[in-house]
Amino acid sequence: MRQILVDFGCFVPCHKCIDNQINTFAGIELRLECNEIMKTKNYNLETGEAIITKGYNLPSKNIIHAVGPIINNFVTVEKEIELANCYINSLELAIKNGIRTIAFPCISTGEFRFPKELACRIAIQTVDEFLTENREKIDKVIFNVYGEEDYQIYERTSRKN
Repeated sequence: MRQILVDFGCFVPCHKCIDNQINTFAGIELRLECNEIMKTKNYNLETGEAIITKGYNLPSKNIIHAVGPIINNFVTVEKEIELANCYINSLELAIKNGIRTIAFPCISTGEFRFPKELACRIAIQTVDEFLTENREKIDKVIFNVYGEEDYQIYERTSRKN
């Protein structure tokens, strides 16, 4: 079984986001591979877009990097769609690469300030709708939460669905 971890593509050095943690523990090879990919895209990834790399020093064969939306003042419908696209594009990349198990962090809810309750509803609804049409292609989706607060939000939200 190939497992994959999804992060959300921050390129700000020393930023306190999960992406920098993943890059730190995966090793310098991950940053070098990401840099090569970014060169081919003229250093421009759209919000919601996803790319795939090797996992290097992580206990995962691959990592999917999805660029999450940044919330400045309030959440717009466009930001909600961009967040949903992070999940959709990541799942599509997983299928395209023969990956059947995927773990998602709470995309954009930390430094990127997406409200946790809303982000959770979008994540669960988007993944659920995607799996309705692709159940035979994905064996397991894991929502890997940051702490107790996130765990409680996902528990409450998943019971409602």
